Amino acid sequence: MQSQDIKPTDPKDDQVVENVELNIWEALIPVVALIAMLAYNVLVAYNGEDDNPLGGSNQFVLLLGAAVAAIVGFFNKVNFEQMVEEVAVNIKSTASAILILLMVGALAGTWLISGIIPTMIYYGLQVLNPTIFLAACVIICAIISVATGSSWTTSATVGIALIGIADALHVPLGMTAGAVLSGAYFGDKISPMSDTTNLAPAMAGTDLFTHIKYMLYTTVPTIIITLIVFIIIGLNLDTTGKADTHLILASVNKAIHVSPWLFVVPVIVIVLIIKKTSPLIALLIGTLLGGVAALIFQPEIVTSIGGGTSLDFRTAYRGIMNAITIESSIPTDNEALKGLFTGGGMSKMLPTIWLILCAMTFGGVMDAIGALAAISKALLKVFHTVFGLFASTVFSCLALNVTASDQYLAIVIPGKMYAKAFRDKGLAPENLSRTLEDSGTVTSVLVPWNTCGAYQSTVLGVDTLHYAGYAIFNWLSPFMTLLFAAFRIKIRQLASPVKA
Repeated sequence: MQSQDIKPTDPKDDQVVENVELNIWEALIPVVALIAMLAYNVLVAYNGEDDNPLGGSNQFVLLLGAAVAAIVGFFNKVNFEQMVEEVAVNIKSTASAILILLMVGALAGTWLISGIIPTMIYYGLQVLNPTIFLAACVIICAIISVATGSSWTTSATVGIALIGIADALHVPLGMTAGAVLSGAYFGDKISPMSDTTNLAPAMAGTDLFTHIKYMLYTTVPTIIITLIVFIIIGLNLDTTGKADTHLILASVNKAIHVSPWLFVVPVIVIVLIIKKTSPLIALLIGTLLGGVAALIFQPEIVTSIGGGTSLDFRTAYRGIMNAITIESSIPTDNEALKGLFTGGGMSKMLPTIWLILCAMTFGGVMDAIGALAAISKALLKVFHTVFGLFASTVFSCLALNVTASDQYLAIVIPGKMYAKAFRDKGLAPENLSRTLEDSGTVTSVLVPWNTCGAYQSTVLGVDTLHYAGYAIFNWLSPFMTLLFAAFRIKIRQLASPVKA
């Protein structure tokens, strides 16, 4: 997921709240209510309106879901103070996420007016074409994400540029976002620098490199299938973008000063992340370097955004600050580029932050009343076979990504709930850690109100529901782990099974 991006203080030390007063049917009431309200809100009330997911109504629906959960809690002897305290803990855990969202908005603003993003698009259009574009997106993002350990950094840098290239090539943006995220989460999932790659084995009780080695058995076939599917899609893609490329290139060259020296800034940011610099620091440095590059390479654009007639200190300051904080744009006569040449700065991230806060409120109340633990325990009781244990873990991770709206909880809670069950079945802990990653890490981005889904849809500018079907690696991974479990492929046994 966020990898180095979102990191609660000590996620593995989070306590799973249990409530003996609460039964499974009561625990499911808020979930059913939330799904019903969201379904009506998205499919009926605001059907077809693109701004609905972040427009405010879904945020309030999440609060209504939290209210339903609170009512269930009151009837099961959970006081209001406990619920508020758990909500506060949940929201505190997303502090880094919120700061990173703001910094990504700031970075995108200076990288736009400096010409970094347009230059990436300019050179990308000369190298990529619709036939190989989607597969190339997967490969490029996989390499960057393995190197950085962060799907968030990958999408906020090369992901944004690839979306711009796709728009110019007339490749559907939903497909492109799905390809970007497939590659980004492949790297995030197996990189030793990823937080989730370290968290999953810690919860299961195995070591990092045993976990990575064991994940490769399911991860490599999944990414190969993903690449094959995107190659097939590319071969059958009907687009007129390639014929118009020369016009786009001419317009980009006219609007900005194109220079390969602008690539120095993103390279520096990627190197900083690889060197394990805090993502917040790396993004801040990238933002400031983007501002400096704007003054050097695009002084006319900075002057225009700053509202001046010449580039003095006041105009330069206003131009850079406007790009960082509010909507700004590069003037162009080409209609196809106007959307690409407009950025929202930090203000663009505020609806996503609003959504995260409301989602964490719902997840916090659900945890406080014991509903999350009750759902996981109920799933564990339903399945008695080895395959059933794997299936229960997968469904628990998926359910928690939907209900808790946080990827860490989707790893921590099932990890704690199922560690003993795996040992009792004589299964090595790497079976559990692999399943947590295959179903918890990668599916979080498919849920619109999950922290990951909200972040990625905002950064890439593509609604979650539009890219979810094309995020092939992400939704295929849980099926792959279940397939391996069903046929007992690479299911490692303990040397001495533990008896209950």
